[in-house]
Amino acid sequence: MLEDPTATAPHPVPPSSWPATYPQGYAVVDVETTGLARDDRIVSAAVYQLDALGTVQDHWYTLVDPQRDPGPVWIHGLTEEVLAGAPRFAEIAGELSERLADRVLVAHNAAFDWSMLAREYARTRTAAPVRQRLCTIALSKELGLPLPNHKLETLAAHYGVVQRRAHHALDDARVLAETFRPSLHRAAETGLRLPLLACQPLTEWSEGPAIGRQRSYRQSWRPSRKLPACPYPNPGRYEPGGQLVQGMRVAFSGDTSVDRELLEDRTIEAGLHVASSVSRLTSVLVTNDPESPTSKTTKARSFGTPIIDEAAFMQLLLDVTPAPPTNR
Repeated sequence: MLEDPTATAPHPVPPSSWPATYPQGYAVVDVETTGLARDDRIVSAAVYQLDALGTVQDHWYTLVDPQRDPGPVWIHGLTEEVLAGAPRFAEIAGELSERLADRVLVAHNAAFDWSMLAREYARTRTAAPVRQRLCTIALSKELGLPLPNHKLETLAAHYGVVQRRAHHALDDARVLAETFRPSLHRAAETGLRLPLLACQPLTEWSEGPAIGRQRSYRQSWRPSRKLPACPYPNPGRYEPGGQLVQGMRVAFSGDTSVDRELLEDRTIEAGLHVASSVSRLTSVLVTNDPESPTSKTTKARSFGTPIIDEAAFMQLLLDVTPAPPTNR
């Protein structure tokens, strides 16, 4: 187990005006996975439990048998040999639940970690005891931190936190816990409302046949879901070479490397509107196959709507311009 320097590190004296509405505890989470799609699995998980002031109370780490190939070993370093004998998710779900219960889940790009956990719990026919999540990317943006990008290593460097083993769940969770604490205190000092989002358990899960550890492992899902309304007015079209602005209408067409549901979650959390079709009001169309004769790409060309690929869109999501203030 990795050393935990935060366990005894003193926290700053909390301000007397610490908001009473702030959560009473947090579970800082990081998971490593076999990939980004709906059928991908968790291969390791770590949780740092923090109290209301961000002080570390406990930490926990486990490998997880994904029941298939481990995916990008060159990223997380967990080979089939390393994972041999590891417990399956169903075997660690209870202990994980004890560490998540009655706490706000905190993660860097929380939509991803939550979606992976929610799907794993759905496979066990249970639900994670989590009602709210907090994304540290969203919090950094709310705080206006002067970051060139929103990578975890950039946030760590901003606060002087040393990252020892990137993409190791326990070390990533430690780094996140160390960077979350000063962010939490800064938010409290300014009376910032934390960007908390609801965590809805999955109810549409039905498991298909698994074939050993092969990539052909698949599940079926209901094809659509109701998306929340965007709170910002549409500022118009995306200008190629510029930045996305909150309120812009984004449409997707064709296959994406990142799971579409996760991509939509990231888009919504950035303050953008996910459009189901292309119209004259669409700000940008995201597609990896712009030459395909789909109705969306055809309409986008006829309307002069900018078209970008998924990789460019993911980069733009890292730094979305806030919506301009409205005159009241």
